[in-house]
Amino acid sequence: MAREDFQVHARAGGARAGVLRTAHGEVRTPAFVPLASSGTVKALDAPEVEQLGYDIVLGNTFHLFIQPGHEHIARMGGLHEFMGWRRPIVTDSGGFQVFSMGHGSVADELKRSRGAGEGRVVSIDEEGVRFRSYLDGAERFMGPETSMEVQAALGSDVALAFDECTPYHVDRDYTQRSMERTHRWLDRCVAWHGEHAPEGQLLFGIVQGGVHEDLRRESAERVGAAPVDGIAIGGSLGQDKGQMRQVVEWSVAALPEESPRHLLGVGDVDDILHAVGAGIDLFDCATPTRLGRHGTALVADPAGRWRLDLAKPAERESREPIAAGCPCPACRGHTRGYLHYLVRAKELTGARLITLHNLTFMALLMEQLREAIAQNRYGEFAEGVMRGENP
Repeated sequence: MAREDFQVHARAGGARAGVLRTAHGEVRTPAFVPLASSGTVKALDAPEVEQLGYDIVLGNTFHLFIQPGHEHIARMGGLHEFMGWRRPIVTDSGGFQVFSMGHGSVADELKRSRGAGEGRVVSIDEEGVRFRSYLDGAERFMGPETSMEVQAALGSDVALAFDECTPYHVDRDYTQRSMERTHRWLDRCVAWHGEHAPEGQLLFGIVQGGVHEDLRRESAERVGAAPVDGIAIGGSLGQDKGQMRQVVEWSVAALPEESPRHLLGVGDVDDILHAVGAGIDLFDCATPTRLGRHGTALVADPAGRWRLDLAKPAERESREPIAAGCPCPACRGHTRGYLHYLVRAKELTGARLITLHNLTFMALLMEQLREAIAQNRYGEFAEGVMRGENP
């Protein structure tokens, strides 16, 4: 059945290029979605992100719920107005952040930067999750209706249904019970969204099922049959790249062809190439901006790492740009040697310039991917990237 909000314009094998239409504009797919977790793409102003070529950013429901609070953002005109971003926004469900606390996998960086409270899950039951805020240790609650209410107040263009995100190492029995509860929570999200969502807000369900083929297929079929506008693939994707790619293929194989597909939390170049080939349309990940803040630039690399550590002593005397021909401000106006100095001196300008470079790299990669699919040469293009020829 054809959709009005998502259309595929070109295909090359399993890869597809199209457009997702939202209340705040169109998103060209396949698309990488920069994280604006706390209402900002770290180190950048919202218009700069748009000028780099991005159609959409991702706001973090959990973090904005904790600080400054969704009610405050609603009073300030919604997240678009609050952060000065006038294009589409997708908000995650909050599930990943809540449940990562319960499994002890919150990033050390987040723990260090969030102050007095040490976040942890107090209880998980059918109603939702009680947890202690990382900000002040106060007990808070989030369930399906809470997540939907927060995302409605934020006014995002795409809301994600509340889910439980389980790590790969939990046993099959827990994974299955968690998946089934996520499906019941999806029904509650659909019901709340149908009655209270802001006009034009799309709702995506989330496929779970851990690293088990039958559970992934069952979840994909269940979510694909629900009255949602798109489908995200979340949860544990495995302990290595091979397992992750298998999980993605299992999930996509059982999804309806007409729905947009968002792969959550994946941003390495080789993983994106594989997932686009499998039929994924949207990606989000902290990797480009996090690497930039820590002095590592994304570069074409035949060795398959796509990373240049500008803090290394070998870059101190270099008068070369990060990447010849790159149009970003870091490459147009500065040498690796200067950026090395900024990184080692912990100057904020270094983090900002390398973040601009990394997001430029990702924007060019996605633009070239869309062009390659439109020209039916996706396979040739992907092989070239793997050889270090692009973007």
